[in-house]
Amino acid sequence: MSLVNPTAPELVAAVIFAIAVVHTFSTKFFAHLAHINPRHAGVWHLLAEVEVVFGFWAFVLIVALFSMSGKTAAVQYLNERNFTEPLFVFCVMVIAASKPILEAVQSIVKVGARMMPVRRPLAMYFLCLSLIPLLGSLITEPAAMTLAAMLLKDAFYSKNLSERLKYVTIGVLFVNVSIGGTLTSYAAPPVLMVAAKWNWDTVFMFTHFGWKSAIAVLVNAAVVTFMFRRELLSLNLGNTGSDKPAVPGFVILMHSLFLFGVVMFAHYTAVFMGLFLFFLGYTEAYKRHQDPLILRQGLMVAFFLAGLVTLGGLQQWWLQLALGDMHPTLLYFIATGLTAITDNAALTYLGSLVEGTTPEFKYALVAGAVTGGGLTVIANAPNPAGYSILKDYFRDESISPLWLLVAATPPTVVAIIAFMAL
Repeated sequence: MSLVNPTAPELVAAVIFAIAVVHTFSTKFFAHLAHINPRHAGVWHLLAEVEVVFGFWAFVLIVALFSMSGKTAAVQYLNERNFTEPLFVFCVMVIAASKPILEAVQSIVKVGARMMPVRRPLAMYFLCLSLIPLLGSLITEPAAMTLAAMLLKDAFYSKNLSERLKYVTIGVLFVNVSIGGTLTSYAAPPVLMVAAKWNWDTVFMFTHFGWKSAIAVLVNAAVVTFMFRRELLSLNLGNTGSDKPAVPGFVILMHSLFLFGVVMFAHYTAVFMGLFLFFLGYTEAYKRHQDPLILRQGLMVAFFLAGLVTLGGLQQWWLQLALGDMHPTLLYFIATGLTAITDNAALTYLGSLVEGTTPEFKYALVAGAVTGGGLTVIANAPNPAGYSILKDYFRDESISPLWLLVAATPPTVVAIIAFMAL
């Protein structure tokens, strides 16, 4: 593809991508249309679903390619896309949100909360926004996002939080998950895209990124916990389960093995999909120890990410122009901003195609990509999972992109300080 003279399909794809981004920020408008125009409320409600946006416009792109280049070219373009990540996120999201995994993680959080010198609501809230995002460096960011969102939903969002605290919480969660996966070289999608090519192993990631990310995660969680301590202490968390899990230990062990198996073979679609189908059979065999699996939410998130992959395949020409030869500090802030309107994994992948880059360029690109990963729902692959789980607890059952951006900005600033000053 030419980086100076884009082809007609590339120009059309860029326009459609821009429309999709605007649509993402306009979902509340479509929800409003559903209320004032009940005759076609179904269509407007569909277009008001953030998870549908990129899948819908990806379909528009394929139709456009079909009309411009013919059936063979359109089908070939789809065949050249790599949909491993959407499928992986779907599988890991469903398994991580299963009852045995949630009970196991909840027990760990409770033990940690008892060891902290603060009251239980504050300790649990802090650990949900710090420990679990950092755990994402081991079990991958999508799994950490799913676990944190499910625990926050059950323990806090279902307790009638103020709208302000809901937005602040999800803003910190998105930012902390985005930077919290950088302690290893395989857990964060934007790191995974470049780690092999640039020979970044886990030791490199921890010494250059991980410890800085950990500090930022802990600061963000501690600040928001302190700021909203009165509201959190006023909540009645009630009985969220006994200290001894109701699910038998062998069932928890099997679910854990399925989760780690899917994570271990994250790059091999046939393997992790086979494990996932085996997992579905296992949950059916031990149905009495299960809650309903979040298959619908997982499929919607996969549809969102698949749409992003489809649309993103023709954005290389302008992204590489934007990431051209520039000072690393400027590149860092440009990468942070671009991440808000693109997927940060796509951003680092395209940046890795630029030849002759310096170590400073590489650091700035990846640090900027993970820094901006919490600003919007499309900025980081795990964000749609958290959005899907928590959105029903916001006003109009929808999360405002503008207020998410506002809520995520302060923790993003903390991440900027950590990556640029430490």
